[in-house]
Amino acid sequence: MEPAGGGFSEDQFREACAELRRPALPGASWELLLEALGISIYGLLDQQTGLYEYKVFGVLDNCLPDVLADVYMDLDYRKQWDQYVKELYEKECNGETVVYWQVKYPFPMSNRDYIYIRQRRDLDLDGRKIHVILAQSTSVPQIAERSGVVRVNQYKQSLAIESDGKKGSKVFMYYFDNPGGLIPSWLINWVAKGSVPVFLNDMANACQRYKRRT
Repeated sequence: MEPAGGGFSEDQFREACAELRRPALPGASWELLLEALGISIYGLLDQQTGLYEYKVFGVLDNCLPDVLADVYMDLDYRKQWDQYVKELYEKECNGETVVYWQVKYPFPMSNRDYIYIRQRRDLDLDGRKIHVILAQSTSVPQIAERSGVVRVNQYKQSLAIESDGKKGSKVFMYYFDNPGGLIPSWLINWVAKGSVPVFLNDMANACQRYKRRT
């Protein structure tokens, strides 16, 4: 099987694609947590950490798949539309491109920052054009931890996008992070559950204003 490179396997990309057609929600472990703005959010509770993994399914109207994928990948543009971004940039480290992302947290909590790798692939599966973006946390000595900012070491995200057959996008997203610190798990879960549909809605609105780089 062709290697995907960038730290991700071919199977990981295909698994994300498969979720668009047939969501993998085995047994009663995954529970429906929220339905809002055309988005359904399912959660799987990790007994050890008390935190949820999330799977998100839905349709974003009037947002073309290729534009949505471009908006998600465009870090400079995200700094314009995502109000929670404090700092966001790419850096070459050890021959690999990593992303540094600092997120604003409300007082009195400390900001969180992430270092992660990501990769996008545009796939053609049985005539279906699917954009897949994978991301996961990593660590590099070139980007040290900062005083007053909590480093998030457990972060993973998958995003798969295809046309809804009209002018919108059918979307699957998997998301997990453990922000660490002394924040109660119930508060982390409550915030994460509510922020996911808002983030997707904000990203869809950003698509309407997006001008692709040439």
